[in-house]
Amino acid sequence: MKKMNIAIDGPASAGKSTIAKKVAEKLGYIYLDTGAMYRTLTYAALSNGSDLHDEEALHKLLQGIRITFSTAENEMQRVFLNEEDVTESIRSEEVTQNVSLVSSFAKVREEMVSRQKSIARSGGVVMDGRDIGTVVLPDAEVKIFMTATAEERALRRYKENMAKGMTTSLEELTEDMKRRDHLDSTRTISPLKKADDAIVLDSTHLEIDEVVNRILGIIEANLKPLQTLD
Repeated sequence: MKKMNIAIDGPASAGKSTIAKKVAEKLGYIYLDTGAMYRTLTYAALSNGSDLHDEEALHKLLQGIRITFSTAENEMQRVFLNEEDVTESIRSEEVTQNVSLVSSFAKVREEMVSRQKSIARSGGVVMDGRDIGTVVLPDAEVKIFMTATAEERALRRYKENMAKGMTTSLEELTEDMKRRDHLDSTRTISPLKKADDAIVLDSTHLEIDEVVNRILGIIEANLKPLQTLD
């Protein structure tokens, strides 16, 4: 049976990564965290002291690094910058505050999209990000656009930070969430945008398992026509 590609888009902290991982696990598909790829480049740039406003410098840096993923049995997915495990490092506040800027440059996105398309070429991939359904996988069989209010998304990030011992206030996080939404949705290159054929799923008042089950239901409905073609 043919394996489909699944695109999950949405703003920061809408729950895309958590949901995409669980959906991929349920289906036995590959999960590709595109946001982690941009975060890894941002981390590399910050570590190297690169100018985050210099598109050419960022593009050159990206061409010289490998970004890979590894998932050990019963463990979370790990992210590697060359041989360095940067899974936790790329979630720092400094990276979070700068990743929207780094990901806004055309040459950076072109290189990243090329890598992402290559991984998805054989199908069986669940990919989440800002422009998956519109740019990276415009032919994906299933496209989901996840949303949640800025206040709810900030609260989720606040709880995550508290668990990690980080103390950014809820008010600051809410404002930062709105700032990132504006940057992501108004950038010239591959802005955050719902694909015309994407299904909108508001997760504001839903538990994780509820969202996963709804998406699995959508996927099952789309699998039936593919099964009849096999």
